[in-house]
Formats: sequence, C-alpha cells, structure tokens
Amino acid sequence: MGSCSNDSSSENDDPASLENLDDELVLPLKLMPLHTNGWLHDMKLSSPTAVRVSNGSSSGTFDPIYRAWTKKYPSALNAFDHIVAYGKGKKIALFLDYDGTLSPIVDEPDNAVMSDQMREVVKNAALQLPTAIISGRSRDKVFDFVKLTELYYAGSHGMDIMGPVGKHDSATDGRSSTNSNEKQGEEVKIFQAATEFLPMIDEFFRLLVEKTKAIEGAKVENNKFCVSVHYRNVAEKDWQLVSQCTNDVLKLYPRLRLTHGRKVLEVRPVIDWNKGKAVEFLLDSLDLASCKNALPIYIGDDRTDEDAFKVLRDDKRGFGILVSSVPKDSHAMYSLVDPSEVMEFLKRLVMWKKEEASDSRFLNSDRQ
Repeated sequence: MGSCSNDSSSENDDPASLENLDDELVLPLKLMPLHTNGWLHDMKLSSPTAVRVSNGSSSGTFDPIYRAWTKKYPSALNAFDHIVAYGKGKKIALFLDYDGTLSPIVDEPDNAVMSDQMREVVKNAALQLPTAIISGRSRDKVFDFVKLTELYYAGSHGMDIMGPVGKHDSATDGRSSTNSNEKQGEEVKIFQAATEFLPMIDEFFRLLVEKTKAIEGAKVENNKFCVSVHYRNVAEKDWQLVSQCTNDVLKLYPRLRLTHGRKVLEVRPVIDWNKGKAVEFLLDSLDLASCKNALPIYIGDDRTDEDAFKVLRDDKRGFGILVSSVPKDSHAMYSLVDPSEVMEFLKRLVMWKKEEASDSRFLNSDRQ
C-alpha cells in the first residue's frame, strides 16, 4: 500500500489522544478481568449475557453501570471527530474482527453471515485505506463469508495471512510464505506462522469431535491452525463437561494451549503469535511499522482481540475499539455497542477519508 514518510505535521497531532489518554479517563472498577483462575469460571466470565443499551445518541437511557463503563471506553461514534482529527494527514490502516464485529453473534457459527449492506461498507473502506480482517476462523471460512478481494485476510488468529501480490512484500520471519491461486480469483501471497502444527491440529480435532459427540449442543470447528470448541448451544450445567473433555484431550498435546473467546474455547499452538502479532506483521508488510505518520485502528469484540488492542495502546500508535453491549475490562480506548454501530463508524470513516482526499487534491491544484 505504499511506503511511508516519517515526517508528520505537528498541527495534526493531538497528544491528548494517546500520550495522556490514561490521565483523561475516569477508571471504574475492573468489571471483567482478562485472566481468571479455573476453566469453568473463565467460561462464564467470557460469556456475559447481552443487554440492550443506548449509545447515548438516542432518547433511551443508559444502564448506570454501562454509563460508568463508557467513561473509560467512550463511544467511538460520539468521539468520531476527535478520532479523525488525530488521523488527519495520517496513513490509516483498518483492522477488523469478523464474528460479533462485522456479523452478529449467532447460535450456529456457520450462519454468521455478513449482510450485503455491511459488505458494501467494508468494500468502500478497503478502497480508501488498507483493510484487514483478523479472525479466529480459518482464512478460507472468513473469505467465504466476506467474498471481497480487496481485503487482507488473517485467519486462525493471524497464523494464516493472505494479501494480493503486489500490494505489499511479505516478510516471512523464518516461517512459511507461498504464492497460491485460490478462490479469490487472483494470485495471492500467503504467510503461515505454524505449518508444522497442521497434522497435530487435525489429529486433536478428530479426537475432540469423538470425545464431545455425546454433549448436546457442543460443536468442534477445525479452523486450520486452531480448533474452536463452541458451547453457545450447550446447557450451562454441561459446560464443565465440555471443559473437561477438552482438557482430557489437551493433556495429550503439550505443544497446544487453551485460550477463551466468547462462548468458545480456542486450542492453538504454543507459539508467540496472536492477533497483536498479526497486526504488527501487516503493518510491517504495509511499510507502516516504523511510520510516525500512521494510525492503525482495530475493531473487535472478543477476548482474543485484546492482544491487538494492547499492541496499539502500549505503543501509543493507534486506537482499539471494543464492540460490546456489556461492561468488561479491555485494552481498547473506545467502544461501540454492536455491528450496526460498527457499520455506522465505517461509513463515517469512509466519508471523512473521501473528503480529506478531495481537499488534498484541491489544495495541490491550487498551489500549481
């Protein structure tokens, strides 16, 4: 997507946005810790009951706890002018989770279909700025849902990354990088962080399917570089059984580890790779990793997105936006309630970017 100059105009910088962010915000009690002891306890904490809330722009009233929470994580819609003011003149890169962010959370994972309206909005965003979808699902499954060739896709929590050849030069970091002609209909460049684990993942998947087949509602999904154990449709009294079955099989594979998502257990390789690493890799591929004039924006709803939020926050290099209708602790800076608000935010971002580009062309022609 082009190289980056490290020269940035001080008039576009708003130090309060990043440097003094923690001093600005009111910090409430930690309502949803990121790490807890005990699988069953963790499963319950990572699966809060959704509630209907107002984003503050309508006539509805806030839940008092949610109101306090939004003092720490302000609505990205209400703060939109502040965000784009900081992004003025910068090279913005957009990173999006899929489930719960671009599509609603549904009981059956295979039915998490993206609306045509959302697809059009995401396509328009990708035409204006480099846009990537980073999901726990396999890369092929995400593409089957999205069906847009303009995007970068990072499946299996970023362990399987695809981007059009010619858009960037992928550094492999000693891992597998190949060219492939796949469903996208054009040559793509593939980065895969853990190919040596593929036989192990397949074997673990088959064993766990057999182990959990008697648990009503349980679904085990092979996402190529990780295995997802969905318990959304399992009676809560049987959650312990799901965790125990997963643990029993996991004991046979010390090179695999467990993480938690939103009503899903994730089993993946024990390697130093996650969605945050994927963001860093893609920024490097886009020549934006060391760019002082870059602004990455990551939007996600899941605990697995916290690694990406943390990278952006710790480096004071961009904004994380958490999609949630319930209060929970996060490394994000802003919040949105649901995918409908994500779509509205992306619409505004695209419109603003087009206006900025038009203003820039006008100024350049005027100088000539």
